[in-house]
Amino acid sequence: MNSMNPKVDAYLSETPKWREELQALRKIILGCGLAEELKWDAPCYTLQGSNLVMLGALKDYCALAFLKGVLLKDPKGILTAPGKNSQSVRQARFTSLREITALKPVLKAYIREAVGAEQAGLKVEFKKHSELDFVQELRDKLAEDKTFKTAFTALTPGRQRAYNLYFSAPKQAKTRQSRIEQHTPRILKGLGINDCTCGLTKRPPSCDGSHKQLSGKMSKSGL
Repeated sequence: MNSMNPKVDAYLSETPKWREELQALRKIILGCGLAEELKWDAPCYTLQGSNLVMLGALKDYCALAFLKGVLLKDPKGILTAPGKNSQSVRQARFTSLREITALKPVLKAYIREAVGAEQAGLKVEFKKHSELDFVQELRDKLAEDKTFKTAFTALTPGRQRAYNLYFSAPKQAKTRQSRIEQHTPRILKGLGINDCTCGLTKRPPSCDGSHKQLSGKMSKSGL
């Protein structure tokens, strides 16, 4: 089993609901050799830097999300799209620890299939996005703010999809609007949701932690 990430430990300790279920799913995933990270405020599991699966705690269920789930065969019929416009992500949803225990061999097989698809370089063929594909609050923002629309449409399709996925996740419209406003400065700068903002990275657009190294040196020097 791969090592557990302290950030995910902290996340699970603060999760009021589905804690046992998420811990069980976490154990299954780590047993398949994936690395554990915390991305988008949720446990994310990667293979050589590529995002494969994520865990989510929602009001009515917890979920194991396959980011390229549409590529999976799903012989047990346990996967569902998180939204009507979801082209790639597919979720296995659970409301009890018993369900997860019963499906443990199936989940392992699905994760291994996802690993195989990633290693084989399989890609999801995305349909061309239009404004109608975006969550309503994002469409409203694009319609009322021309500067925002210009910046958002200039982003690559992948960055647009990532933002739309993040914006559409909350069930409450107020939270969706808050996320859009919070990330508007990044979008106006042409940055994707995961792009580095420290300006020190040697591995753009990702962050290699250079800002942390500099911060440590400054602290030791008393600056």
